[in-house]
Amino acid sequence: MTNHQTAQTQFIEANGIKFAYRRFGRTGGVPLVLNMHFTGTMDHWDPLVTDGLAQNREVILFNNAGISSTSGEVPTTIEGMAAHAVAFIKAIGLTKVDVLGFSLGGLIAQEIALAAPDLVRKLVLVGTGPRSGEGMATLTPEAQAIFGASYENPDDLWLGVFFTPSEKSQAAGREFLKRFRLRSEGRDPEVSEQVAPAQIEALGKWGAPRENPYAYLNAIKQPTLVVNGSNDVIIYSVNSYILQQNIPEAQLILYPDSNHGSQYQYPELFVTHVATFLDAA
Repeated sequence: MTNHQTAQTQFIEANGIKFAYRRFGRTGGVPLVLNMHFTGTMDHWDPLVTDGLAQNREVILFNNAGISSTSGEVPTTIEGMAAHAVAFIKAIGLTKVDVLGFSLGGLIAQEIALAAPDLVRKLVLVGTGPRSGEGMATLTPEAQAIFGASYENPDDLWLGVFFTPSEKSQAAGREFLKRFRLRSEGRDPEVSEQVAPAQIEALGKWGAPRENPYAYLNAIKQPTLVVNGSNDVIIYSVNSYILQQNIPEAQLILYPDSNHGSQYQYPELFVTHVATFLDAA
């Protein structure tokens, strides 16, 4: 069976975009489509998470429009990103999927569920938040400091983004960085310089204050699992609570002593929790 390291990159056209994607895992059930974070590619997922999830279901990774090996331009709205994601899912012949979104991908996942409710069976929202969420109008001060700092090893940026300063969390982070680079052949190119400004514009529109900002969440009828770290400084942890309080069929898990990348600090536990949720009747 192919896995995170060996799955070949495939391409399909939809919406005038040539999407790059990979499929691996156990076929036959409802596939799980993963939506990536800010400036991330298919190779920014943790193989311990993707391969763990692929034990019992097919996992589909893809680059949305304008990202890495996918053609086109990055939309400057979350709704635009979601429209491309829906077009991609339908183009590969799927009529029912589970959707997981991490960070920016979690915003897109919410919009996918709203735009194509018949397509989405269940939703997993990780390290993310609602429209007009707490501290979401701009990058948080902590995020600005982390992204603005210089690093001897560029990958060390992720130790600040995803993990807390504690010794235990940083040790988990160093293990994640080892896994992060395990796929050596057929890796995605890093994103172009056009990606971050477009994504920041989309994030700003999503996070901007508005009247009754959380009312839209009531329209998400799919069973939803919300997951975050106890101390997320990129998208504040309180936003996960807001999601859980306003999505009718939502449950919430917060992992201890963890930041934005809690699923990478507790990969085995995360896989267990997500699998249990997706497998439940």
